[in-house]
Amino acid sequence: QVRLVESGGGLVQAGGSLRLSCAASGRSFTGLTMGWFRQAPGKEREFVAGINWSGGSTSYTDSVKGRFTISRDNAKNTVSLQMNSLKPEDTAVYYCAGDNDGTINRLERAFHYWGQGTQVTVSS
Repeated sequence: QVRLVESGGGLVQAGGSLRLSCAASGRSFTGLTMGWFRQAPGKEREFVAGINWSGGSTSYTDSVKGRFTISRDNAKNTVSLQMNSLKPEDTAVYYCAGDNDGTINRLERAFHYWGQGTQVTVSS
């Protein structure tokens, strides 16, 4: 079993930046593909970014490309999401997720482990 705990959410003005972190504990973190998802009010949870076990492969949803960067530190069992040039439409609860599969999957159902989420609010 893997426990994931997110941190770093908050309120920021449009154009600002936030850095989300996710700390993992339990089984080996190195073997997990990690992802960030988000859920805005009244909407379904959606894939934001993913990173494979080594950090050598990443994937982003189109709306955040060029603005968000996912990274991981396997020595510290953490995965981060650097969010720049934030927009009001980025407002959502952001979730960290872990997947046993070696490839980055954008489907929510592929991820076995989930954090509780952290709120990100971007004001206009």
